[in-house]
Amino acid sequence: MKIAVISDSHYEASSINEVKKYLNDVDIILHCGDGAPDTKLLERYFNGEIYAVRGNCDISSEYPSERIIEVIEKKIFITHGNMYNVKNEYNTIFYKGKEVGADIVLFGHSHKAIINKYDGLIIMNPGSITFPYGAAKRTMGFIEIFQDKEPKLYIKEI
Repeated sequence: MKIAVISDSHYEASSINEVKKYLNDVDIILHCGDGAPDTKLLERYFNGEIYAVRGNCDISSEYPSERIIEVIEKKIFITHGNMYNVKNEYNTIFYKGKEVGADIVLFGHSHKAIINKYDGLIIMNPGSITFPYGAAKRTMGFIEIFQDKEPKLYIKEI
């Protein structure tokens, strides 16, 4: 199972359109907020599942601020990150992940791509597909999950 993780598209259709070319072999798309409604642009041609959470720049209450999905026995906690101080530290979101029993925690908000693993929990920020942090490139994340194996997470420049 292959999952694409995007965040912080900030209502830029051109960024969403550019991401489409990386979705050919993807089963699920996850959007970590600030542009959650941008996923509607993907629904027209993507047949897999799409999940999004609301970020601090998303006005619509159509999307939850947090959600948990399970993929091949891996629990994935998704949030934007603004409620967990992710621009300054990762302890708060790490402990939230532990509290909900997550295997993987996904968030955005800081526009800074990271993957960290500690004490059996993986946290990932895929960066921003529109406005990367500092001099970084625009990025998105991928997760590959297979039965009875450790998930493989990686960041891709777009």
